[in-house]
Amino acid sequence: MIPFIPALAFAAAIGSGLMAGLFFIFSVCIMQALARLPAEQGIAAMNAINVVIQNPLFLSVFMGTALLALALVIAAFVWGGNGSMLLAGGGIVYLAGVLIVTIVFNVPMNDALGAAAPGQAATEFWQQRYLTDWVWWNHLRTVSSIGALALFILGFARA
Repeated sequence: MIPFIPALAFAAAIGSGLMAGLFFIFSVCIMQALARLPAEQGIAAMNAINVVIQNPLFLSVFMGTALLALALVIAAFVWGGNGSMLLAGGGIVYLAGVLIVTIVFNVPMNDALGAAAPGQAATEFWQQRYLTDWVWWNHLRTVSSIGALALFILGFARA
């Protein structure tokens, strides 16, 4: 066994758990609360969240977990020990279901919401696309980060 694999798996599990909690609270609480506000207020609140979330601590956890996930995928194929496929699975789930989904779907919708001129167009985008499509992709990120967390824990237990 490569001695640093358990430490990487432990750190990846912590990062995935933190991301799971963040995405979960958006799925079950925050977006529902914002949807109850008048559209202009919901849009303003979400735009404020999208600005403040881009901070060093969040980005360290989000991207750091992605780097750990990638390292565990690579290590699993080099190492091939007990739990390696579970760790690789966790890494793949995090990279595909959290990192790629965020980059390809959620961030572009955040950017579009931020760039939308106040008024009817922004309100329509918010009500017809953002509160449905963005939330759906966030649900996927929630399930993916929970799945990655479970796989990292199981892999850690067998490493």
